[in-house]
Amino acid sequence: MNAGIIGMGQYVPDKVVTNADLEKIMDTSDEWIRTRTGIEERRIAEQDSTSEMGIKAAQEAIEDAGVSPEDIDLIIVATVSPDYRFPSVATMIQHEIGAKRAAAMDVSAACAGFMYGIVTAKQFIETGAYKNVLVVGVEKLSTAIDWSDRNTAVLFGDGAGAAVVSSVSEGRGILSFELGADGAGVKHLYQEEHIQMNGPEVFKFAVRQMGQSCINVLDKAGLTKEDVDFLLPHQANIRIMEASRQRLELPRERMSVTINKYGNTSSASIPLTLIEELRAGKIKEDDLLVMVGFGAGLTWGAIAMRWGR
Repeated sequence: MNAGIIGMGQYVPDKVVTNADLEKIMDTSDEWIRTRTGIEERRIAEQDSTSEMGIKAAQEAIEDAGVSPEDIDLIIVATVSPDYRFPSVATMIQHEIGAKRAAAMDVSAACAGFMYGIVTAKQFIETGAYKNVLVVGVEKLSTAIDWSDRNTAVLFGDGAGAAVVSSVSEGRGILSFELGADGAGVKHLYQEEHIQMNGPEVFKFAVRQMGQSCINVLDKAGLTKEDVDFLLPHQANIRIMEASRQRLELPRERMSVTINKYGNTSSASIPLTLIEELRAGKIKEDDLLVMVGFGAGLTWGAIAMRWGR
């Protein structure tokens, strides 16, 4: 039994905050932000809570999958910005969407969270324990930002992406994965009251690990760089993303870029990016996708997937 994604959904807040808007409240410029990060604007949730954004993305994913809420066996929510310390965001989503049969839990792996969630879902599907698992990546990091700190405030945005993971036809779905962590890097990216980041150290780690993880999942699947149709990297920094693309020797048009309009949405980043490319018609049946992310912890995760049901 192969596990894969059979439906997707997304939600982003209406409020757009441009680089020009940030110029008015901090010592920065549109050029400085764009050249260093690739970000032009981001979405900020003024009214929506984390759970409310996740609910909207989840409902859309379930509809896209052609299943009902009662068909969902487990809900996994990847987030580091929950509404409360407890209960989990997953339990709130479970109630609001009417998934009465579903177990529910949150996972915390920061920007690698969606990868951790998908890989966890894969185990339940492929062992036959569950039939349908809903995985949601959702963040409201605007609540964790020090808006006077230009090194972090310009980076993050809010949003949600969701996927229904179920069995798919032979040869499709998740072909291989890698998850990892290096707790020695905790000091480089963490949140107390606000997000604190040692940018140079995180940058070096990400450039090294993202590219290597891409190669590792291809090796595990018995594939090569030439087999890759599309790269979907975590949208953290365009220079980090470019390093991964170059490691795979892919042309520019075969790497997904949504950082320009959403910024870094942490665990929502990869699902938001995947659904954008699906809707744009860039991803076709049987395309080989490589998804890769990294986050605080330091954590990382990568997946090689053959797209299709």
